[in-house]
Amino acid sequence: MKACELFRTRPKLKLRDADAGRTPLSAAARPGNKHLAAVDIKEMDKDAARELGQRIAGLQPMLFAERRRKLLLILQGTDTSGKDGAVKALFDYVNPMGLRPVAFKAPTEIEKSYDYLWRVHKEVPQAGEIAVFNRSNYEDVLITRVQGWISTAECKRRYAQIRDFERMLAETGTTIVKIFLHISKAEQKERLQARLDDPEKQWKFDPADLEQREKWDDYLRAYERAISETDADHAPWYIVPADSKPHRNIAVASILLETLQGMKLKWPEPNPALAKVRIK
Repeated sequence: MKACELFRTRPKLKLRDADAGRTPLSAAARPGNKHLAAVDIKEMDKDAARELGQRIAGLQPMLFAERRRKLLLILQGTDTSGKDGAVKALFDYVNPMGLRPVAFKAPTEIEKSYDYLWRVHKEVPQAGEIAVFNRSNYEDVLITRVQGWISTAECKRRYAQIRDFERMLAETGTTIVKIFLHISKAEQKERLQARLDDPEKQWKFDPADLEQREKWDDYLRAYERAISETDADHAPWYIVPADSKPHRNIAVASILLETLQGMKLKWPEPNPALAKVRIK
C-alpha cells in the first residue's frame, strides 16, 4: 500500500486511538528483519529516507522548470512532534533553490492588525516552488480555540474560510499536502526532558510547553475537529506516526514523493526556434 493511502485520515478520526509508535514503513516491519539489531534498523531507515530524498530531488527541477504549478506542504503537530526535524531532513536532499521553508510563530502586532490568513497567504508557493509550512493558519483554530480566545461560532466560521482558501489555492494551481505528525504523550515527555537535560538543547525548552502539555486532550480534540472539518481530496490530511524520528522522515518523504509523481511532471517542450542556434 502506498504511503498516501496508508496515512490518509479517516472519517470520525480519533487521535487518542491512533498508535503514534506504529512504523509500517520501517525496515523493522519487513519480513525477515526481526533478527536485526536496532542500530541496523536505524541505519536502514536512514538509507531509505536518503533514497526517497534523492528521488524527490530528481523531480523537483521539473516542477521548477515548468513554472506553472506549485506544491504546498503543511506540517502540523504538538510541541516536539518533529516539524523542524522533518524540514531539515528534506533539505538534506532537495535543492534549496526550489524548496522554501516558512515557520509561523506567534503573530506580530502588525500581523494581528490584518485578518488571520493575511500572513499565510503571502507565503504560499510561487509557480515552480515547493513551500513547506512549519505550523500554519491551522494554529488559528487550534491554540485559539483551546485557550478560549475565539468562540465556537468564530471557530466554525474559520473552518469554512480555510476550506474556501484552500479550494482557491487548488483551483489556481497549488497542490496541497497536509501532514499531522502524531506523537504520544509519553514520547513528548521524553523529548521535553531530553531538552532540559542537554545543555546544548536547553535553549529549545519553553516553559509554556508545560502549560500546553496540561491541555493534551483538549489539543487532540481540537486537531481532530480541525482535520475532520478541512480534509478534502484537493487538500488532504495525512496522519503520520512520529514517535520514531527515522520513520517520520520516511513517511513524510514518501508522501511528498508520491504527490510529485501524481502530478505527472514533465520537462518543458523544447523551443523549435532554438534548434539551429549555435554558440560562437
